[in-house]
Amino acid sequence: MDVTLRSGPDYVVRIIERPGLWMEPDALADLSHNLRRIAARTLEAGSLTYGVFSGDKSRMGEVIITLVSRRDGTPVAFNALAIMTLETAPQPTEVLHLGLVMVDPDERSKNLSWVLYGLTCFLIFFRRQFRPVWISNVTQVPAVVGMVSQMFSDVWPGPDKGRRTLTHLLLARGIMASQRHVFGVGPEAGFIEDTFVITAAYTGGSDDLQKTWDQAPKHRDDRYNAFCQQALDYTRGDDLLQLGLMDLAAMRSYLAREVPRSAVFGLVLTGALVALRRVVLPAVYWADSRRAWSILRPYKAGPE
Repeated sequence: MDVTLRSGPDYVVRIIERPGLWMEPDALADLSHNLRRIAARTLEAGSLTYGVFSGDKSRMGEVIITLVSRRDGTPVAFNALAIMTLETAPQPTEVLHLGLVMVDPDERSKNLSWVLYGLTCFLIFFRRQFRPVWISNVTQVPAVVGMVSQMFSDVWPGPDKGRRTLTHLLLARGIMASQRHVFGVGPEAGFIEDTFVITAAYTGGSDDLQKTWDQAPKHRDDRYNAFCQQALDYTRGDDLLQLGLMDLAAMRSYLAREVPRSAVFGLVLTGALVALRRVVLPAVYWADSRRAWSILRPYKAGPE
């Protein structure tokens, strides 16, 4: 998926799926440079060493980048959403990790959250024929905890308690056992299964992201602030692991509450085009006799 759409009169959004697998080296280097430009504007000091900042092409083959730029091409925000495949029975489960989100300080409070946190999940949900998509999030920021809780379905944990299912627990165990590198948590960090709190989380390359309680942006609903302050030790550097679903209920809520009315039509049209590719492209490949097609066309046709 490589999709470009406008967000209001000032911004252009580009969503790029697994660029490390197909993007030319120069274009990939330019993309990485834009991400670092945003990071340099966001972080006061230091540099991140994990995920899309590691310079590892294979890591760029496991992410979906949502890049927001001004109309003049200046990058101002991004989300590096990671694709995690967990070994579960009876078949592997794909989880989309909301990943690292950074916004240029001059562009904050410009209503970009619907783009950075939900847009890519929405389009993938469309492409998967409305089959529910599991999402995960690791953060210590109350504003983000609240946003994820309100945007997706069956999110746990949160201040509304809700219900922790066996699926939540098994996916959390799988993530902590094999995917810590995705969100920069070292092997020595602990995990409390009863609360989904990751203790002393900032030791695996994400050190520069640790915030004090005063530095962490707060949510407008004080329930989320109180929940994070009680659940997390900010001096120790704790994080919260959240798991939820993008399903039909979440999609309706996302369109009604998060997406500006002026952008709804364009977003739905983009989703339909993304889904259509899953229908049209296989038909095109089927009609092309030069392509192998498993046991139905196991060889490449020679010259006539």
